[in-house]
Amino acid sequence: MKGDTAEALEQVAAALLQLEAAFENCSKGKRFFGGDNVGYLDIILGSFIGWIQASEKILNIKLLDEAKVPLLVAWADRFCAHDAVKEVMPEVDKLIEFGKLLQALLNANHAH
Repeated sequence: MKGDTAEALEQVAAALLQLEAAFENCSKGKRFFGGDNVGYLDIILGSFIGWIQASEKILNIKLLDEAKVPLLVAWADRFCAHDAVKEVMPEVDKLIEFGKLLQALLNANHAH
């Protein structure tokens, strides 16, 4: 892996560890950041889950690793399975396609 990518992955891993600690502190043993029900913070952070999963698939790595951030992994699973969320979560493969399209557009703009 390139140096920049490896450094970025280390930063992401450190951020996820902080988020794991924040979840433990905020949830106080409950299912979601604010308690028993999905709240504002869950929605904000949950909006990144699809992109995290897409990144995992593209880079063939595990960011949400149960061995490193088990509370966060369990939270993400609960969040994605929630009735209010599961029907609106984007499909990972569609996010990957969209990301590739954006990259192609960016590359085309830099070529001009």
